[in-house]
Amino acid sequence: MKNLFQKMHERISSGQSVVLVSIIASSGSTPRGAGARMLVCENGESFGTIGGGAVEHESQQLAMEVLSSKQSYSKGFNLSPNQVADLGMICGGDVTVYFQYFEGGDEKNIALLKLITELFHWNVNSWIIMDITDEVAWGLAVYMQDQGLYGSESIKATEILPLLSSQCVLTVKNDRKYYIEPLVRAGKVCIFGGGHVAQDLVQILTHIGFRCMVIEDRPEFANNRIFPQAETYLGDFNNIGASVQIEPNDYIIIMTRGHQYDYTVLVQALRTDALYIGMIGSKTKLSAIYKKLVEEEGFTQDDIKRIYAPIGLYIKAETPAEIAISIAGQLIEVRASNRQIRTL
Repeated sequence: MKNLFQKMHERISSGQSVVLVSIIASSGSTPRGAGARMLVCENGESFGTIGGGAVEHESQQLAMEVLSSKQSYSKGFNLSPNQVADLGMICGGDVTVYFQYFEGGDEKNIALLKLITELFHWNVNSWIIMDITDEVAWGLAVYMQDQGLYGSESIKATEILPLLSSQCVLTVKNDRKYYIEPLVRAGKVCIFGGGHVAQDLVQILTHIGFRCMVIEDRPEFANNRIFPQAETYLGDFNNIGASVQIEPNDYIIIMTRGHQYDYTVLVQALRTDALYIGMIGSKTKLSAIYKKLVEEEGFTQDDIKRIYAPIGLYIKAETPAEIAISIAGQLIEVRASNRQIRTL
């Protein structure tokens, strides 16, 4: 999504008009759910996807018509079983697609899109809010936790606050129709150790919307050449707080170059309020570690239950890439289960 909004900002800033095509509601086994987006530009270029197939193709044509008429609107699509079979899906479904026209050179939207692109680098819960009561004269705003609402004057913070969640919402409140979508979820993935699994893991996690930090005590691994998509820190595993501040929405992944360092980081991790603490290792190794945590560090069984270990979903993973996929799957599961936005 970040790249799509960057493209929007670039095109509108250069004076080009665009249409943002968004699925705002869906049911059944449609290829993408609410929140899928595609950008269509004046020259016919498109970025992003709303699922491919017939709906996406027709939506691209309709978006070009919107660029000509300059009139935003929504359209419902029903996918019959035959159409779905043609697209290689399982069963039918309905989608509502909103075609949102952005005028090239519009200073207000340029400023708002600039803020949206910047928010992807901030560790703050934020949401995109669309007032589509009048689909042609829509309002667009961003709500940032602890900082408030920025954008359309027609959108009132007092109305949308009860509607903010970790899910996309299409609803009517006080005779106004809103579509609200989470933009950025607070929380970062702190990976201790920069070996082969970490290198594969960062690529996967950043692709699915996680912000990653890698902490290493070896200079050759703590650099942006190896981890171009993550923040890297040359740190001391005996004092992780000097490199990173762990917050309640954060994920900790422990995979250092040795058992002793894993244990040292784990002890410190358990004294934080991190949402997730995962550690690589065999069941034999973990059994000895758990005993030591209780007998020597004073941790309780409830503390031990916070640890995801062996880390990752059980998919019989063997290679670094496979292990990285299993860990990413587990983080997706934890993120999806954590439905309530913490500290909201």
